[in-house]
Amino acid sequence: MADDIENKIREIIPPGFNRSIDDFACLLEKDVNFKPFGILLHTYSVHNREAGEDITYQIYKADMTCPGFREYHERLQTFLMWFIETASFIDVDDERWNYFLVFEKYNKDGATLFATVGYMTVYNYYVYPDKTRPRVSQMLILPPFQGEGHGAQLLETVHRYYMLSPTVLDITAEDPSENYVKLRDFVLVKLCQDLPCFSPEKLKQGFSQEMVTEAQQKLKVNKQHTRRVYEILRLRATDMANAEQSRSYRLDIKRRLMGPYKKKQREIAKMRRCLRPEELTNQLNQIDLNLQHKQLDETFQQLVSDYRRVLERLAQV
Repeated sequence: MADDIENKIREIIPPGFNRSIDDFACLLEKDVNFKPFGILLHTYSVHNREAGEDITYQIYKADMTCPGFREYHERLQTFLMWFIETASFIDVDDERWNYFLVFEKYNKDGATLFATVGYMTVYNYYVYPDKTRPRVSQMLILPPFQGEGHGAQLLETVHRYYMLSPTVLDITAEDPSENYVKLRDFVLVKLCQDLPCFSPEKLKQGFSQEMVTEAQQKLKVNKQHTRRVYEILRLRATDMANAEQSRSYRLDIKRRLMGPYKKKQREIAKMRRCLRPEELTNQLNQIDLNLQHKQLDETFQQLVSDYRRVLERLAQV
């Protein structure tokens, strides 16, 4: 017996969806009247090789007070279920949500039309006593528009929006995916690279509190992300063919990566005081120092590879 697909779809799609392609096509004709919701934050263009022209895109900030946006978002969020495995719907009645939307702006038969490209939801967490910490919750660029740089444009626009607010402490993300981390690396390095604290001379002196303070105050970047920005920019300022510079960079990164291993060593020290000899032996047998050194080196090599890709993308901007 075939699965009842329509019944399953009904669980996530709002009532009133079309079951006929012809009816759906007729409704598309009404899109000529569609206009983006909220306030315009940013306009940019992307060159389309197939069309041989620049395509215009716009990013808007909206909320549930915008007429018609609640119904639009109710339909838009269903895309999450098709493309993000762990996606879930948010509580739109919570006023602490902000919505950022990307649209393609184009002309057809003399009319200006807008196509949905993607969107992001951000929740504004309270930080005692008088600050907020915006946390990116959901981000989706629809498949036809992926690989064109819209994710970076959206994330940078969102950062620049919150940078202007004196009540924002820093910006984080909820359970970020590997691809999101790579995207964030690129955007934050692009924003931070011109700060005086990240000059080549200061990068070679090591990670500093000055970098933490300046990135947080000017760009709303937290300490953990600032450290990652530092490591990427220091790689750019390092001649890896120079044995001394290469060794200095490698040791600096590995000192940070050693954190979990040092924690394990402290735990072993406690075990020596608390466990009987045979129990201690069992615990130590589970710790392979050679394996730890191998894992540390593999992690370092993977980081450098990821950092190089960020720098290569940055060089193309």
